[in-house]
Amino acid sequence: MPPTLQSLDHLVLTVSDVDATLAFYRDVLGMVPQSFTPTGGTARWALTFGCQKINLHRAGHEFEPKAKMPRAGSADLCFLSDTPLDAWQATLAVHGVLVEEGPIRRTGAQGPILSIYLRDPDGNLIEISNQI
Repeated sequence: MPPTLQSLDHLVLTVSDVDATLAFYRDVLGMVPQSFTPTGGTARWALTFGCQKINLHRAGHEFEPKAKMPRAGSADLCFLSDTPLDAWQATLAVHGVLVEEGPIRRTGAQGPILSIYLRDPDGNLIEISNQI
């Protein structure tokens, strides 16, 4: 039997401005900024939520090893939430964040979802979804 994967531990997001990214994901999306220092490395930043984290690399100053062609603004991320989308829309409006599309029905990894779409400071596409 071939080996199998069970979950995603973290992903790396290349960003143009770490401080702006930390503020957006903390203040708008409710993630928790976390500083960490890998063994023998330099201090880095991550964003935690649930059992996951997003490590941040500043464009042009990525940590090795890295993606072959890291680019700020090239990600398309979907986050699941138990909070109703109308509450998200109200929160986004308070922060001046435009909802580009939605609510719209989509298909997630575990079945149907209802989604809204917005952008982070680098223009990454952010999808916030409720399972339906």
